Amino acid sequence: MSSTTQERAGEDFARLTDPFRTELLAHCYRMLGSIHEAEDLVQETYLLAWRAYGDFEGRSSLRTWLYKIATRACLKALERGTRRPLPSGLAGPSDDPTGPVDPRRPETRWLQPFPDTMLAPDPAATVESRHTTRLAFAAALQHLPPRQRAVLLLRDVLAWRAAEVAQLLNTTTASVNSSLQRARTQLAAADPVEDTVVEPTDPHQKALVHDYAKAFEDADIPTIMRLLSEDAVFEMPPIPTWYAGRDNVGGFLSTRLRTCGAMRLFPTIANGQPAYAVYMRQDDGEYHAHAILVLTLAGRKIDRITMFHEPALFRAFDMPDRAP
Repeated sequence: MSSTTQERAGEDFARLTDPFRTELLAHCYRMLGSIHEAEDLVQETYLLAWRAYGDFEGRSSLRTWLYKIATRACLKALERGTRRPLPSGLAGPSDDPTGPVDPRRPETRWLQPFPDTMLAPDPAATVESRHTTRLAFAAALQHLPPRQRAVLLLRDVLAWRAAEVAQLLNTTTASVNSSLQRARTQLAAADPVEDTVVEPTDPHQKALVHDYAKAFEDADIPTIMRLLSEDAVFEMPPIPTWYAGRDNVGGFLSTRLRTCGAMRLFPTIANGQPAYAVYMRQDDGEYHAHAILVLTLAGRKIDRITMFHEPALFRAFDMPDRAP
């Protein structure tokens, strides 16, 4: 192949495959539970697809072909480790909100949030992606073995036919249907509440999360507690300690949020849910990247607060290392 022909083939490949990049990223995130690994696997998918592009015969759509490559790459990656939990998925909550927390466990492969800024601009696709990347769903998927996870996502999220999934996984249609039923049962047990993804423009949501952010910055514990549901949960990977119940969450936060202005919060969206990039004031007087905070709402209350203490996530959320 001449250099000109190869260049044209590369241009055709990019033009035809680039529209699927963001949805493939969401798919890899659902499979892996990590935005960083998902980005790497999408890059690997496109490299593998480019190498095999000359042999693509069009027996399936280009989109389906790319999903097959991505799913196989994810399953291969999951051979090295199958589960990324949240602290609440490992052990029970702490009953001592004012006591010390357990040491960080950076060696654990924790679930990561998904930045909505990486989703497709198409509004319909964005709404669907938000629903199928919500944090509770992503955490529940981690309870499934990799092949069951793939079957459930391909069948229930992407609406593939059982025969297509069977061909991809080199198994039978009956085996796919059986795996799907087991996956649905296990997923329902891990994520029994079918919460809804509220649009960011919802006025009640906007007021609730705005009030929480202001109270957090002001170290206003009474207001924070007023905004929490009775069964609220607070967790902060990679710290394994977590708290359940409004009083316990408020008790813990009262030991951490003591100074008005020590934190600054900038809004974003993660997993189809309201979120904030949290910056903490350091000894140099500047605010440095501290955590990505994701809120789960239940009606007019905040039901779960997940603070991902992983400053490396700020890049994925297009947030600077220091507060602007």
